[in-house]
Amino acid sequence: MFTVALYLSFFPITSSYPSSPPENEVVSLRVYPVKSCRGLEVKSAQLFRTGLDLDRNWMFISAETREFLTIRTNPNMTLLQTAFDADTDQLSIFTKQHEVQIPAHPTPEWLQNNTKITNVRIWDQETDAWEYHTSLTQPFSDFLDMDVRLVYKGPTPRVLRGCGAPKFLGRTESTKFADMMPIQVASMSSLGELNERLVRAGESEVDIERFRPNIIIRGGMPWDEDQWKALRITNSYERPLDLDVVCRCLRCHVPSVDPDTADTHPRQPWNQLMKYRRIDPGLKYKPAFGMLCVPRAEGLVEVGMKLNVTAMTDNHFFINR
Repeated sequence: MFTVALYLSFFPITSSYPSSPPENEVVSLRVYPVKSCRGLEVKSAQLFRTGLDLDRNWMFISAETREFLTIRTNPNMTLLQTAFDADTDQLSIFTKQHEVQIPAHPTPEWLQNNTKITNVRIWDQETDAWEYHTSLTQPFSDFLDMDVRLVYKGPTPRVLRGCGAPKFLGRTESTKFADMMPIQVASMSSLGELNERLVRAGESEVDIERFRPNIIIRGGMPWDEDQWKALRITNSYERPLDLDVVCRCLRCHVPSVDPDTADTHPRQPWNQLMKYRRIDPGLKYKPAFGMLCVPRAEGLVEVGMKLNVTAMTDNHFFINR
């Protein structure tokens, strides 16, 4: 895991709940520049309406089908590492044998001269993307044992769907290549409770990295987050940053993949989560871990900032795309 400094943000929400949980602390920030590849742990990051700076701005696609690739179908993607050099504004994507460097914040002119605009598919949605030359991606095709292309999100907004759709959220927001929403928040208290169950069952503990969250908090009781509706991140010198919590993060088998080895565990944590975390009436056969959020504005977030729950609800209902 690489530690670098980026920048992030949030904005105010007005709503209350009679028994709001106590204050929590942001203890880790993580960005995943290339979808399904290893990410970066950062001390600070800029939060845009579309998510954390650099988060899931790139992805690999199948050269044949033009569809996105993920750990779900190719666990070796988690062995593709990323690093960010703030001094040169370069993003590195590498394996033990090969490394490429590209601009982390490419200008329109650079993209016009070095990539080509194309259409790609992510889930059942088509969106535009800038495609890099095959000479850059060939080593990754060799590593993943399939013909792949690297793409960067194009200029057309990828409007949120499901629980984040305009008719539910009350405004139109978008994201880059995240599965559904711009931000995932996860709780160390909940991870601790899950790990206690795993140990009692004779299994090994799992790390929070298995769940690929953006903002990790400490404080509160396990699973308090199930009822979050709105959050505010604050410190003494930045304006408050507010997020709408639109739905629970319902899980596939990705957390069963060890991010260090790409080995898939045959049982855990999937089996344990399925025993007691099938709590969302909108999708009854997927377990919940983490909450998916949509920022209301942009600004800086840092490790050490406080996170307060400003509204709660008993009515989360997952709507799938």
